[in-house]
Amino acid sequence: MQLEPYVGEPDVARLISQLRAEPVDRVPHLEALVDDQHVEKILGRYAGNTLAVGGDPAKGAEGATGRPMVGADYVEFNEAIGQDLLMVECFWTPFRRQGSEGELEATADRSVKTRSDWNGVVLPGEADVEDRLRYVREYQEAAKGTRQGIALAGGCIFQTLYEFTVGMTDFMMMCYEQRDLVEEMLDVSADYYGRLFAAGVDEGMDALFFADDYAWKQGLFIPPQLFKEIWFPRAERIITPAVNRGIPVFFHSDGKIDETIEWLLDIGIEGITPMDPYAIDYRDYKKRFGDRICLFGNIDVEFPLVHGTPEDVDRDVKEHAEVLMPGGRWVAGSSHSITNFVPHENFIALINAYHRYGVYQ
Repeated sequence: MQLEPYVGEPDVARLISQLRAEPVDRVPHLEALVDDQHVEKILGRYAGNTLAVGGDPAKGAEGATGRPMVGADYVEFNEAIGQDLLMVECFWTPFRRQGSEGELEATADRSVKTRSDWNGVVLPGEADVEDRLRYVREYQEAAKGTRQGIALAGGCIFQTLYEFTVGMTDFMMMCYEQRDLVEEMLDVSADYYGRLFAAGVDEGMDALFFADDYAWKQGLFIPPQLFKEIWFPRAERIITPAVNRGIPVFFHSDGKIDETIEWLLDIGIEGITPMDPYAIDYRDYKKRFGDRICLFGNIDVEFPLVHGTPEDVDRDVKEHAEVLMPGGRWVAGSSHSITNFVPHENFIALINAYHRYGVYQ
């Protein structure tokens, strides 16, 4: 199975227009992560995955300062599949501590349980901001002569803490028992991302992929009012530099996020990804929110992508397109990422189906 020709060269203006329900030639599509084996088969050489040359920063804070995909490779990959945006990964707040030999290492062992533990953490600084900005510049240089856009992808102020710094159960309890410490940690992260995203705006980035998993298939990890109080003011502070300059912001969280959609709209979010199919009926979301916010993704990684056939993939994309295309505000994509578990022929079928069924007449 081969990639088929598609309508319209990669163009970030298409993505932005679709976010805002403005006319476009075809539905844009976007994946934060396409794994290395797929990239290698598309390019004919090893180039890492679309987040990193080696490893997978999406799976751990240890990869937070790793080398993103080389800009020229990313541009070529996007041209091959018709994707409009290159994204520089900055998912995790770069909290560190000194190792046994004095070197700085990621704080990823879930060992921060008290204020005393927190006081031993080395906080992010300007060098961490510059570390990500240099790749924004690299991607801009690589994309010259094309219409591909550049985004920063990150902002996981909540997830960094429960996933790597504190641990899931202890962190959720900490939100009640040590709320002042939680808010202090969130403030440090928000300050870092506020500086980084403001600098990205000044560098001329085209969009912001704001990400922070705060829900699962049955709802939010903590009660909505508590979550609103501790997370949303900081989220708004993080994205304000982009919102104030008219740069579109779309937001990623897995799980059932119904209770927060209105709050996301209030702070300036223009799109939500990936419409987790274990928690979200895309038909319902189209009816309830499709005229006010752009809907991304929802093609289930498990089925049809991992366990289905190319024909299953084609049929599923067609069904999504029939519901989500009218009126715009749909960016096609998977329910999470294109891992190496996805058969390559299903990935090719996915891209071909986007271009087959996603053309506006």
